[in-house]
Amino acid sequence: MLDFGRMNVLKVHKIDERGAWLQDGREQALLPKREVSEAVAAGDLLSVFVYADAGGQPVATLRQPLAEVGEFALMRVSQVNVHGAFMDWGLAKDLLVPPKEQPEPMKPGRSYLVRVRLDREGRPIGTARVDKCLCSADETLGDGQEVDLIVWQFTPLGAKVIINHCFGGLLYRDEIGDRLNYGDQLKGYIRQIRSDGKVDCTLSLGIRSDFDDARGRIMKAIVDHQGFLPLHDKSPADQVQTLLGMSKKIFKKGVGGLYKAGLVELTDGGIRLKEK
Repeated sequence: MLDFGRMNVLKVHKIDERGAWLQDGREQALLPKREVSEAVAAGDLLSVFVYADAGGQPVATLRQPLAEVGEFALMRVSQVNVHGAFMDWGLAKDLLVPPKEQPEPMKPGRSYLVRVRLDREGRPIGTARVDKCLCSADETLGDGQEVDLIVWQFTPLGAKVIINHCFGGLLYRDEIGDRLNYGDQLKGYIRQIRSDGKVDCTLSLGIRSDFDDARGRIMKAIVDHQGFLPLHDKSPADQVQTLLGMSKKIFKKGVGGLYKAGLVELTDGGIRLKEK
């Protein structure tokens, strides 16, 4: 059975004036003549991308797109019209992102993270509404697991990432600093899965130290308190424990690390998030 919107390995059934007819069971897809070299013969196995054309007929191409169905990729806008934005995704025909699938109007020449899906006729289209494509963590994820990450948004806490093209996660700012960019693809690890299904990620494998954990928890507390946390080096230990759940010693080390990294400002009344 043909797998639309993905790479398929198909056998050449026959070659005629239109091109090579590739077969999988009873289904066939046409590889246009312009892509059929003299070396191709009946019986050969070819790796091709299969999709439905405007008439709903299966078509194959030897080109590999930037993303298959269910995957995200950073794509550049070739043109925009009333039908939507047309993205260069590596194939001869651009990928359409309809206006309703754009969180903000796309502009020619700019690049956006887009997820590929199929419309009702089995034709590939794109969506840039990343947040609506992501799921909460399930049993396929576990602590310490190596995963593929794509950076898609920055917040005061750090970088929101797409995990394995499916789940949402977060890389904390104290770990990444300013060295990541929108659309970056990289390897990472699951640091922990929270009770609410949200996922914390890390770029380094292994158990994080109390010091590393403290920095992340302090940053989150600052953001949760609208950018200012009323704690400082003279705050009572029980107050630190109540607000952050850590010892004052660990708290001071964590704050020191954040300050050296240029992420916070220290005032007489507490800790303030430093704006970029």
